[in-house]
Amino acid sequence: MANPKGHCETELASELLHYTSIVDQLDTPQDVLDGLHKITNQTCQLGVLGALLFPARWGDWDGIEKGKTVFLHGSLPENWWDEYVEMSRKDPAPGAMMARLALAPFTMTETMRMLEPVGLDRWPQELALKYGIRDNLTCPVGGRWVVVYWSKNVLSERLSQKARALLLMGATFAAIRLQRIVSPYTERLGKGQVLTPRELAVLRSMSIGRQIKDTAEYLGLGEETVRSHLKKAEVKLGVNNRTHAVAQAIRQRLIP
Repeated sequence: MANPKGHCETELASELLHYTSIVDQLDTPQDVLDGLHKITNQTCQLGVLGALLFPARWGDWDGIEKGKTVFLHGSLPENWWDEYVEMSRKDPAPGAMMARLALAPFTMTETMRMLEPVGLDRWPQELALKYGIRDNLTCPVGGRWVVVYWSKNVLSERLSQKARALLLMGATFAAIRLQRIVSPYTERLGKGQVLTPRELAVLRSMSIGRQIKDTAEYLGLGEETVRSHLKKAEVKLGVNNRTHAVAQAIRQRLIP
């Protein structure tokens, strides 16, 4: 597997930046996932496993329906999902609970190492290995969505923090677009008016300490454009300054 560092990180960043500019033009869930998969597969040999919108009530598997709240990519090993659902009904996967509560991406191997499951609790990893999924990177978005990448390699030592942040950015834009496509079947993410992907990207950048100039450079935007996105986000969130806007976006789980 190509290590997504140095020029690989640069290529990943460049391709994902382009993806964020065109994702709103993609009309179907499959197009959204295909676009993301093409980038991650070419730059760091990660496949897109799929995206899932958790039901409002934990454990409500009747609220999880393929094609409405679950979207699987064609690179996913055949029949994995059917077995996963069957096993989850009997014994919920610990990784699923982590995905619901987490604020940052994590890999399956890291989860297994931390939880040290034994016996039947090891079924998620054993099922994945059965279908050639050596590891995956789960990206939680907005408290309800998860977008998952998968690999035939262990990812813990192969994905830098920068690469993980970039992959989370791609997952976030994909989830936001999916939310809009499937909105007749689901509740909106967050509350109030829906923030655009660019507004969310600016708020996320500001939330980790970047100033206007740094955010503009990181996102490839002009400083006045960044200020405009911030002002629009403040109005939608009903606040009077950028600090409060970031706090509200985090509180409403619009950004991690």
